[in-house]
Amino acid sequence: MSKNVSEQLLEILIATGVKNIYGVTGDALNFFVKAIEKRDDANWIGFKHEGNASFAAFGDSESTGSLAVCAGTVGPGALHLINGLYNAKKARTPVIAITGQVPQIQQGTNYFQEVDLTKVYDDVCDYQAIIKTPEMAPRVILRAIQIAVSRKTVCRIELPADVAGMEAENEQMLRPIYNSDAILMPGNDSVKKAVEAINSAKTVAILAGHGCREARSEILDLSRKLKAPITHTLKATDIFDHDTENTVGLTGLIGNPTGYNAVMKCDLLLMLATDFPYTDFLPHDTETIQVDIREENIGNRTSVNIGIHSDVNTFVKALIPLVEEKTDDQFLSTLNEKFTKWKKSKLEEASPERDNEPLHPQIFTRYINEYASDDAIFTVETGTSAIWAAHHISFHTNRRIMGSFNHGSMAVGLPAAMGASMANPGREVWCISGDGAFNMAMQDFITAVRYNLPVKILILNNSQLSFVKLEMEEVGLAPALDALEQQNVNFADYARLCGGEGVRVEKAKDIENAIKMAKVSTKPFIIDAVVSSGELSLPPHIGLKEAVGFGTSKLKEVSQIISGDADQWDNLKKELKAFFD
Repeated sequence: MSKNVSEQLLEILIATGVKNIYGVTGDALNFFVKAIEKRDDANWIGFKHEGNASFAAFGDSESTGSLAVCAGTVGPGALHLINGLYNAKKARTPVIAITGQVPQIQQGTNYFQEVDLTKVYDDVCDYQAIIKTPEMAPRVILRAIQIAVSRKTVCRIELPADVAGMEAENEQMLRPIYNSDAILMPGNDSVKKAVEAINSAKTVAILAGHGCREARSEILDLSRKLKAPITHTLKATDIFDHDTENTVGLTGLIGNPTGYNAVMKCDLLLMLATDFPYTDFLPHDTETIQVDIREENIGNRTSVNIGIHSDVNTFVKALIPLVEEKTDDQFLSTLNEKFTKWKKSKLEEASPERDNEPLHPQIFTRYINEYASDDAIFTVETGTSAIWAAHHISFHTNRRIMGSFNHGSMAVGLPAAMGASMANPGREVWCISGDGAFNMAMQDFITAVRYNLPVKILILNNSQLSFVKLEMEEVGLAPALDALEQQNVNFADYARLCGGEGVRVEKAKDIENAIKMAKVSTKPFIIDAVVSSGELSLPPHIGLKEAVGFGTSKLKEVSQIISGDADQWDNLKKELKAFFD
């Protein structure tokens, strides 16, 4: 029986392991969604907004390591996909975007909904398969998938409305996608140079990135031998969590002092599989060895003395038997001791006895850490919600953390949680979100209800874009409160209106029970956590520039208060109340 181009495309995707296609349909995708309807081994997951669909595809792929697919129709629908696709690209997770296009006879005429998607998608995609004829379809479709999988990137398949229903051709071109088992080995000279440098250094620190996932045990062995503290990036929080031996925490704006000091005060820094972007939190006059599977990352953020292009696991295995074991552990033990004190202080900050209202957000993440399953997946929004998650949730054993850690977009949390839940049925999924981010994506909460996805969503509702406020203060500005304010609905009521479940929490005594309710719920569940907008989170190191910025900001706030600005006075009172509770 003959098949059309859309059916052929779907068969190729299914053969690659794709089960779910996240998107919003339209006329150019009619034949494609009908092809899905005929199959039992593929599902169309219909979203309210294409931007959420592409973030869901990211969540699917990031949580499984497999190819995921999103789709949107011509022009406007295809444009909506782009933000989530940039998130996938920067996270290096393989995603295919299927976009419709106006009929070829109308292309180039400024036709209704026509957009030159090849130009628009040029930056986000490593390859674009523009299907002009059925004869070329199999080859370019397979090429797009092969590139997405091999490079862990984003590719696009364009399906014009008039080609989508044409009879498929060139079935003989169909083949399995090739998965390489090749390993990039370090050069002997590079390893020798690294050994000499490490042996000569009194103190060594490790900055570990997301690429260390498959090398965790080897890096721990190296850390023990070198008495080297391990600082990690946010994306590597679920590789080297707070309870991991020799781990001293995060660096960066949402890090902690020991993570920062390990990197900045060592004699030699070993950067492993990370393109950590924040140059203010990297040393520039410390001897540095950087190991990365991507050559372009070496020396990209700070000066590097020895650059090694290699798979990190292979490099560390080669290094361990060659380096001398260090006997002086004072640098490591001092940092470990201070990190233990820091963790204790975080527990005190998250004590339910701090029952002032509005509540402290840390109390919620502390209880989630206690009750979430050992293999829970957490999606974390961009903003202060990421701080409370990183500081108060231990990503031990098989827990995972996902977010927009490279792209930095808001509105990733809910849809990525939905994609992760869809791809990992039976696994517990939590979303830690601010109110601003949830407001951007909330229309697809009802989609989670439709597909029976029991995601648990904590909304830290402080009626403010609080991380943006922190950024304003850092550069010496008094907060622009009108721009920062969020007008919110009762999110628990909204959850129930959509057919899910929810609870609003305004008192500390109700927090634990709310977390328990969310955990056992079989429906999408929202915890509307009314928290203080005055909660402060300071970076691990405040230099002169930052101190001047924050000081200037407070002086300007006081000046506006003296001039009669009641909103600034209310803002300052909230900060003081949160600080002294």
